[in-house]
Amino acid sequence: MIAANTQIYTPTHPIMPEERNGLDGAEWAKPIVVGNDVWIGGGVILCPGVTIGDGSTIGAGTVVTKDVPPRSVVVGNPGRVIKTLPLPGAQEEKEELRN
Repeated sequence: MIAANTQIYTPTHPIMPEERNGLDGAEWAKPIVVGNDVWIGGGVILCPGVTIGDGSTIGAGTVVTKDVPPRSVVVGNPGRVIKTLPLPGAQEEKEELRN
């Protein structure tokens, strides 16, 4: 799911002003990869070259500047992982090991 006002930016430019050369300088694009079953909240910004792993949730207003591991909850500017979601059945396995 991708909520309203999500911005997906693939273009990038040189950092050095001499290389940018106003409107005549180099410009290229880096791909953005969004995995399966990802939820992207409203107003999220995806920066060039990032990959969002399967099953992740990106909170509203987050600026994603780095790759997001699978099954992560990411929030903030810049986005940071605040939680990693367990795999299905992981909780049951932990309880069995305790008994």
